[in-house]
Amino acid sequence: MTAPPVRELVIVGGGTAGWMMAAAAALYLSDGTRRITLVESETIGTVGVGEATIPPIRDFNAMLGIDEREFLRATGGTYKLGIAFDGWGAAGETYVHPFGRAGHDLNGVDFHMAWLKHRAATGVGPLGDYWMAAVAARDARFAHPAADPRTPQGQLAYAFHFDAGRYAAFLRARAEAGGVVRVEGKVAGVERDARGHVAALLLEDGRRVAGDLFVDCSGFRSLLLGAEMGVPFVDWSHWLPCDRAVAVASERRDPLMPLTRATAHDAGWRWRIPLQHRTGNGLVYASAHLSDDAAAARLLAGLDAPATDDPRVIRFATGRHERAWEGNVVALGLAGGFLEPLESTSIHLIQSGISKLLALFPDTGFAPVLRDEYNRLMAAQYDAVRDFVILHYHANGRVGEPFWDALRDMALPDTLATRLALFREKGRVLRYDDDLFSIASWVAVLVGQGVLPKGYDPMVDALDDAAVAAALRRWRADYAGAAAAMPDHAAYVARMVG
Repeated sequence: MTAPPVRELVIVGGGTAGWMMAAAAALYLSDGTRRITLVESETIGTVGVGEATIPPIRDFNAMLGIDEREFLRATGGTYKLGIAFDGWGAAGETYVHPFGRAGHDLNGVDFHMAWLKHRAATGVGPLGDYWMAAVAARDARFAHPAADPRTPQGQLAYAFHFDAGRYAAFLRARAEAGGVVRVEGKVAGVERDARGHVAALLLEDGRRVAGDLFVDCSGFRSLLLGAEMGVPFVDWSHWLPCDRAVAVASERRDPLMPLTRATAHDAGWRWRIPLQHRTGNGLVYASAHLSDDAAAARLLAGLDAPATDDPRVIRFATGRHERAWEGNVVALGLAGGFLEPLESTSIHLIQSGISKLLALFPDTGFAPVLRDEYNRLMAAQYDAVRDFVILHYHANGRVGEPFWDALRDMALPDTLATRLALFREKGRVLRYDDDLFSIASWVAVLVGQGVLPKGYDPMVDALDDAAVAAALRRWRADYAGAAAAMPDHAAYVARMVG
């Protein structure tokens, strides 16, 4: 016998995660009989300080029918073509992890394999010269991808920088227009039923908010999944020891780069996210190596424009809860797990959780097979992103600094150790079903941080060497020419929002 459908969906917490879930639910779950309620308190702040994203955010916005111009206007958004990493391979060196494809494959051979063989040939140049996104970003240029994927501009991919608070407000307006009811109030307690499921939230003022399915978007507090349902937290701080960030906004500074910047320092790294109206800045650090006061002072001293508010410290633990779905509670965002924003994955993990919940949406029977598959998929996604973030720390070239020396020498997760061994042998990168990042992304970070293999795929030797080297030189010139013809990024954004 089929259990009754979920009629009362309750989202606990607003912010980016809560209003992303609410906007998606308003569009895809509001069938005329289901009530969607979001409970949040204005007295509880959110973590969002300005967000950098990766290209799948465009899929989420498209899923909601969001017009890009409207989105940019509402959020103070700019375009993003990748991340510039300063001082990770060695002090003073910079590389870009760009979006999109690199070069062209040759007779089924991955482009980077041909580059590995011929990189020392005259006129071939560095790997970054074969990424349209990297070449354009270096000169602060941007244009939308061309229709033909064979052209340099057709290989572009992009994401956005935007104000997280404005994005939440933008989605809130759409969600409420779609029927979502917002309840102002602070959760003081939880009522459970005979199955151990959450039956209702008890608010400080005595109100009771009942529900069938509860989505926990309560941030680091993990009010329902962690605190109430008791799902254990898997701590990854032995691999990722940064446990603090201090954040501050500053005035906009031109040129308006279509890049997030991640600059390593002796106890972590700092971010710079350029928006239309301001710049988001933050310093991520390990408290065992740097005090909060010293971190704040270092952040302010390194700004390239005056601060517009006071620095605020964010404390966190890196890891995830063992399960994202327990009983009738599903956690999204920080309530389910946290990975520092080094590769701009926070919003994507929310988006991924929402998409998987919609695909596996239960009835009130809460079939274990749905829960277990959701938990498997989300754990695999978190773990794959974890490995990619660890790679940056482990493959560092900052010799002589205790924080970085320990990370370079640490034991790795088996999954990452295998990837590194495969690449170091002959440049191979295998992509698995749960991978968020492409082969090109792994290659960009590995090569960017000085990890070069002993050899390359033997299939490259079947290609004509002179023809391959000539093709590389031609493509390099094509990317440079295409970038020079692109508009200035700031001017392009101004036209989009004007």
